[in-house]
Amino acid sequence: MYGKMHSACLYGIEGVMIGVEIDLANGLPQTHIIGLPDSAIREAVERVRAAVKNCGYRYPQQRVTVNLAPADLRKEGTAFDLAIALGILTTSGQLVMPAAEKMLLIGELALDGSLRPVTGVLPMVEAARRSGFGAVLVPRGNAAEAALISGMAVYAAGHLQELPPPESAGSDAQPVIPAMPACGFEQPLPFPVAVIDGPGTPARDKPPVIARTLEHLRYVPQYDIPGFTPSAEALMREDYSDVIGQSHVKRALTIAASGMHNIVLIGPPGTGKTMLIKRLSGILPPLNDSESLEVTKIFSAAGKLTDTRSGLLRGRPFRSPHHTISAAGLIGGGSIPKPGEVSLAHRGILFLDELPEFSRNVLEVLRQPLEDTVVTISRARAAFTFPARFLLACSMNPCSCGYLGNSGNQQRCTCSPAKIAQYRSRISGPLLDRIDMQVDVPRPPEWSGQAPSRSTAEMRDDVMRAQQLQAERYSKLPISWNSELSGAALRHYAALNKESSVLLHGILESLGLSMRAHDRIIKLARTIADLDGEASISSAHLAEAVQYRNLDRKVLAEESF
Repeated sequence: MYGKMHSACLYGIEGVMIGVEIDLANGLPQTHIIGLPDSAIREAVERVRAAVKNCGYRYPQQRVTVNLAPADLRKEGTAFDLAIALGILTTSGQLVMPAAEKMLLIGELALDGSLRPVTGVLPMVEAARRSGFGAVLVPRGNAAEAALISGMAVYAAGHLQELPPPESAGSDAQPVIPAMPACGFEQPLPFPVAVIDGPGTPARDKPPVIARTLEHLRYVPQYDIPGFTPSAEALMREDYSDVIGQSHVKRALTIAASGMHNIVLIGPPGTGKTMLIKRLSGILPPLNDSESLEVTKIFSAAGKLTDTRSGLLRGRPFRSPHHTISAAGLIGGGSIPKPGEVSLAHRGILFLDELPEFSRNVLEVLRQPLEDTVVTISRARAAFTFPARFLLACSMNPCSCGYLGNSGNQQRCTCSPAKIAQYRSRISGPLLDRIDMQVDVPRPPEWSGQAPSRSTAEMRDDVMRAQQLQAERYSKLPISWNSELSGAALRHYAALNKESSVLLHGILESLGLSMRAHDRIIKLARTIADLDGEASISSAHLAEAVQYRNLDRKVLAEESF
């Protein structure tokens, strides 16, 4: 006897459809799972056996072979439990699922038959929709996540015994034959079915009847968007108006957010570097529909999608890993690689506080994703690619003690020139070359009496206006921001006039900048021109872009901080 169900697994952050084939043959009672399963899948034999028996069904006393196809793709996780269990029950004639060919089955089984949620449901359901499936059966804890994919009928169960619908009142020995809405079966089936009335009861043939559909398990999403009272919301919101002074830093952050340019803030302790960057996500526009689905899939695959009541993720991700993070934690990895922090920050912000405190080999792995906007992790059997298109925001002190540049009655720096050079050498030149903006954050001369500064709403308006210009400009290109320009597109959309070209050439010679820095200065100037509403790049835009390259100078005097 042969049967087949459909399930799915993760391949990187994408879902892959898996056929769960069941074969029952005469022989010694034993169960084998083949198709490159991991340990968790091989242990499904005992979970399924116990769940089937504890729900009143009969586990076949035959040779059971379970094949996960395609067999050359390594699989992991516990999402196949439900498909294996229902495959065995339907193949042995204890259940009939006429719509099994168009239904995705995902879920982990407990020994008593209850269904437990699994990770990565969103990309799996999306893969099923692309493959033409119309329905999915998941644990109740995954129903809200599965319902985020439109066009799929979602059925949610908490226990294996919920799948057969309740018998009609007064019926005598109704067979357990749940029917799916997509199948359209309403007439008796033309063949007998083995029916088990209860544990220990021998099987007997009964005329098959479709009792009911699975409508009693249909999940209807009801998004609960949490909110605050106006007064509480005002108290909880972090606003740039809270930051005293630092108008030039706010200008730099507005430019960085408008073109998604990488930025590092440099200054003594307590000048507001962390405070400024933590508010950066507040001036970024929300994710559009395609970006939202892309980001939500990454969080689902990483097992970090904890609240789906408000639908797809709409806010830009903001990730701030501790400086003790490993290279695998930052970039992604594992025997079967999972996305790291750079992928979790996709379409958002990756904040590295106290940049020189991170291990040098950890920082060096950022060089490739900053250029390519993807991370490729190769293993013996496969290569996995994760998206990593993020804004890198960093903060650092000017020296190891942190007080270089203080004057007057302020605390003075005690670091020698050699110690300062050693501290800054923790950040390599190639990595620094990929950071568009290097901005000083000095201590304000007076903390009191400062004029009211720009608010988050004002800065956000400027950012959204500049990004709207970029969206219109690049509507026919596969890019969204000025920072993504390269090659012919850079020369076309960010062309310099003769005066600006001469100015930039002189700056390159005097500061000893690389050609990568040359291109990044032009892209930064293009964003500044967009903020000013100018169609072309002027010398003033170029000069402002150059002044944000403080750490690129050949000689850094103490007064520059």
